[in-house]
Amino acid sequence: MNKQMLVSGGLPQLYGYAEMIALALVLLALSYTIKRIFVRNTHGFIIANRQVGFGFGVGAVISAWTYAMAVLMSAGMTFQWGLSGLLWFVVPNGFAVMAMIPFARILRRSMPNGYTIAEFIKHRFDDSRLASGVVTLSVVLSILLAVLINLKGLSIVMSVIFGIKPEYAATVGILCILAYSYFGGLWTSVITGTLNTLMLTVPSAIVVVAVYHFIPGGTDAVFSAVGQANPQNLSVLRADAAAGFGITLAFGLLTAVGDQALWQKVWSIRSREVTRVFFWAGALFYPIPIAAGMLGLVGIAYGLTPADIGGDIVAIGPYIVSHLGLPLILVLVYCLTILAASYSSIDAASSALSSVVAVDIVRRLWPDTNERRLFLITKVSILAGGAVGLAILLTGIDFTSLVLTESSLRTAILVPFVLAIVWPRTSTIGFVGGVVLGIIFGQTLRYFHGELWGTLTTLGVSGATVLIAGLLDGRKFDMASLRNVKSEIGVDSTALASIGKLETART
Repeated sequence: MNKQMLVSGGLPQLYGYAEMIALALVLLALSYTIKRIFVRNTHGFIIANRQVGFGFGVGAVISAWTYAMAVLMSAGMTFQWGLSGLLWFVVPNGFAVMAMIPFARILRRSMPNGYTIAEFIKHRFDDSRLASGVVTLSVVLSILLAVLINLKGLSIVMSVIFGIKPEYAATVGILCILAYSYFGGLWTSVITGTLNTLMLTVPSAIVVVAVYHFIPGGTDAVFSAVGQANPQNLSVLRADAAAGFGITLAFGLLTAVGDQALWQKVWSIRSREVTRVFFWAGALFYPIPIAAGMLGLVGIAYGLTPADIGGDIVAIGPYIVSHLGLPLILVLVYCLTILAASYSSIDAASSALSSVVAVDIVRRLWPDTNERRLFLITKVSILAGGAVGLAILLTGIDFTSLVLTESSLRTAILVPFVLAIVWPRTSTIGFVGGVVLGIIFGQTLRYFHGELWGTLTTLGVSGATVLIAGLLDGRKFDMASLRNVKSEIGVDSTALASIGKLETART
């Protein structure tokens, strides 16, 4: 088993473009139907009238969380670190979604009419523009990075398999996504996301089984070759994998607690379903990166190096699929899983951006904006976010660096945000100071001493700052007061708020 046996299939670029556009047309038709049935105003567009149920909720959370990173990077980390890489990538990913549960329960109960985490921070800290502004900025940057990461993943696959230039693939991809995201907002994201979840799970398993079937000797031959290359490849306890990326990524993934795309789901899902949705979404997420990660072992077995696949380890999955001699239909099915991951994650990020623009920017700066204009601005913000993300991507950025950068930025807000939810003494000064100092000290140590020390410093400094400031201040915040927060959009009537309270009482 050697890399000389792997030969490019030389698939026409037309196939790649056709698959991107075909999927977009299907989702566009579904999106337009959703718009006609469900979306009547800004409230429906950004929060789905708080009526998302269990089934769509699970599918939407999985699709929002399954970045192209989850499909591509799981194979890349396995290719670099063996089974330890797969373990350290997969386990924290699913746990990060489940970690939302206690905080989601508190805020859904305490603030039933919420829309965004920046809105929560605003009311939590006595209408502090500074505190909410810091969170708004962090959320917007995180959303843009999510768009960048998924466009990068899409462009890698289209480039490796079909030879499409990355900038062309990213441009066509974002146009396809924005075409259907524009119409239905969160309702579109929830329903098409559930469909994309199906395309992420079943096809990926089929492709991996086929890959191992087409390899002479099958699974036994692959694992034997992997062990011969380096016995540590078959260990799940490699310390160098944990130090090299595992611990840093685990902390970074826990910043899902501050992910607006997930919090938008929290406030849109029926209150009594929140716990079940996030538990099952985290559990059912696991098969996706596990299946994708098995392609990394194939790369090791064939003796490939990063230089053989263009220098970026996340290209190992598409490289194996396109060079192993699989039937065309299986190659296209694999591409479908990457497209589904990219489309659904960017759609979720775009929907999250629309809620931030409507609630935290337009309503805050121009509170008298009428409903018709607000609705239009909210929809246009989706197009603007996609355009900005594409423009940044075309400058050329390493995929793995994008992931780690996004994680480090969100790490700074993790501890202060959690303490704002669970510790009544968290103060405005402590919150803002914790985020700012965490970024300054954390990024400084990251530059000089690497990702791990940068992450630990960010968490330690941000948390210590909040605790010290809170103890010195001494005042306590009454979380029950958040129940009196009225809808920022003006559509959550008192009746709807009462329904929210009734649903909360059932949990």
